[in-house]
Amino acid sequence: MRNFDLYVSGILYGRLRLGDGTPQIQKLDVHTGALLNWQDLTDQDRDFYRSFVKMDFAALARDLPLYEQTLQGPGDRTVCGERYTSEDGHNYRQRDVKFPNNKLVEDGRLIAVICPAREMVCVLVEEGQEDRTILRRWRQTWPDEPLWPVVHAGTFAVSMRDGVHLSTDVYLPGGCPDTVPAVLVRTPYGKEDGREVYYRYVQRGYAVVVQDVRGRNESEGEWLPNYYEVEDGDDTLNWIAAQDWSSGKVGMVGGSYLGYVQWAAAASGNPHLKALISVVCAGSPFVDLPRRGGSFTSGMLAWAFAVSQKKFHPELMERDDWEEVLNIRPLTDLPRKALGYDVPFLTKWLEPGDYNDFWRRSNWRERSQGAVIPALIQSGWFDDNGMGTTEALEIAHNFPPGSRKVILGPWQHSGNSRYDLHALSFGPEALRFDLDLLYFQWFEHHLKGVDNGIDRTAPVEYYTVGQEQWKTAENWPLPQARPASLYLDSDGHANTSAGDGRLTLERPDTESRDQYIYDPEHPSLHIIDMSENEIEVPEDYTREEQRPDLLCYTTDVLTRDLVITGDIEAELYISSDAPDTDFILRVTDVDENGRSVKLADGVLSARYRNGFDHAEFLEQDQVVRLKIRTTKLSHCFRAGHRLRVTVTSSAKNFLFPHSNTRENYNSSRTVAARNALWHGGRYASRLVVPVEP
Repeated sequence: MRNFDLYVSGILYGRLRLGDGTPQIQKLDVHTGALLNWQDLTDQDRDFYRSFVKMDFAALARDLPLYEQTLQGPGDRTVCGERYTSEDGHNYRQRDVKFPNNKLVEDGRLIAVICPAREMVCVLVEEGQEDRTILRRWRQTWPDEPLWPVVHAGTFAVSMRDGVHLSTDVYLPGGCPDTVPAVLVRTPYGKEDGREVYYRYVQRGYAVVVQDVRGRNESEGEWLPNYYEVEDGDDTLNWIAAQDWSSGKVGMVGGSYLGYVQWAAAASGNPHLKALISVVCAGSPFVDLPRRGGSFTSGMLAWAFAVSQKKFHPELMERDDWEEVLNIRPLTDLPRKALGYDVPFLTKWLEPGDYNDFWRRSNWRERSQGAVIPALIQSGWFDDNGMGTTEALEIAHNFPPGSRKVILGPWQHSGNSRYDLHALSFGPEALRFDLDLLYFQWFEHHLKGVDNGIDRTAPVEYYTVGQEQWKTAENWPLPQARPASLYLDSDGHANTSAGDGRLTLERPDTESRDQYIYDPEHPSLHIIDMSENEIEVPEDYTREEQRPDLLCYTTDVLTRDLVITGDIEAELYISSDAPDTDFILRVTDVDENGRSVKLADGVLSARYRNGFDHAEFLEQDQVVRLKIRTTKLSHCFRAGHRLRVTVTSSAKNFLFPHSNTRENYNSSRTVAARNALWHGGRYASRLVVPVEP
């Protein structure tokens, strides 16, 4: 038998014996801090660890000899239906899957399995081999750390200022003689779901407070996403600070909605909030979701369906009739027709209208009072809440040194969990094994005052796709990036990728235009799987670019590498014979074979060109200027490749198609529109791209 130890965020969580026969496990009792007696691995154990640490111990025991026979030498290897790549013959990265089980092999012997995820890393390592893994850094950071047992102090009905009570679980480090800082998690997904993930904070001497947000799970009140979170976050922070176990210092952690509530609480200016770990955070309603650019983000329907009842039902994201669902009109009928019941918050969201007091209440960016709360900000180039992180980066831009740390990877919303995303594959360093280590260092420094050096590390760490390497910078946007203008030009026939649209460094003198007919009954596609609940994946748009209602502008073949890092801003001069329509732009990398892969996009309803709070409808064939900001990227366009931007007026799956009427996306009546993009002369349509020197 061979003995392996299981570590979660550097904490020993159990031991595993592998060999002939049934695997045996010695589990950690987190409530006592002691390891239990050895026992055979049961089916229940197997399911628990597959969910918790993303490893299948029974399958590993069965297939261990095959791994050791096959994973030898550098290159590609396939074993047990799994594909691995290795550059050194020791570190094998598992490809094509979410939560890869990477293998570390030495002299034909598997010595570790390492599984990275969005917010923690799990390591199964043969006894005595710990220093061959990320565990070495954990031991250097906490050489003699005490680990505390986890005590559930109770479930409390915490009163908000309007008398609504929110169900709140409190976990404390058992036997800790002092007051402790708290880690607050506010969630719409059920406070019991995945609670084991938060025990590691208790074990290292923090109270953990997990709360069902208003209207969800066991909490009272109305479920209206985002609407109440500034005030409820403020009230919850005050409640925590008033507890006798509390040091008065609170940090918050979490991703997506759990990131949104952090910035909402920060917007309240509450003095007890001392640190944020903001992961793929949602942003303000017209910049991020659900009304990006003034349109409506149909791609978020899978999430909306999953939270359409009081408890979270992720199975409602899985459908094979999304095409029919997206065609339901009027949109206010969509919840009942698609789900069989009303969803009040979604019906409210789907009502047409400008940015107003209803939406303003959900805008933590606008409501921010300027408090400097040290923030570790994590996101990825393909995160469908990426614009929310862009807003967080704007808030943190002028924070003093040591109070902001930014990590931007080649990741989608599910984060640090895939080496391969649809049409792109990344290098062996694309996934990080140290994110949770940085999280703990951030909290230790800002909540406990430990001088561990985290405040002196690089303020920005980012991964450049194409170069497949991590880089550092002093701030975001990169101070060293220089803006360059790429001008749109053509001979009047930029339709399709086979047209004559071009991007040039020289501003064209001749005024011209390209036109297309946008028919809402036949929209172009944003290529995603709605059930995956990932909206911004890097997909191959080569076939879609053959449509005549897409204008394509492409550089000449690059003679040297071009690295673009940051947001791209498009300045477009457009006209239409409709009173309003959408404009969507997409930035792609075109390789030597003509394959065109999306990297970033942006959208704007023409009526909102001068602000989301009022509509300015188009006059027929009036030329107006639009400014559209794209999602972030750091990408190396290799020599031999080309950069392309496509402009169109629809992106079905991502956005509900605009009706080309004043009713926008929520009209049962549609008309075809003749839209034009002008360039040259007075109308110098261009992209402003941040180029790394």
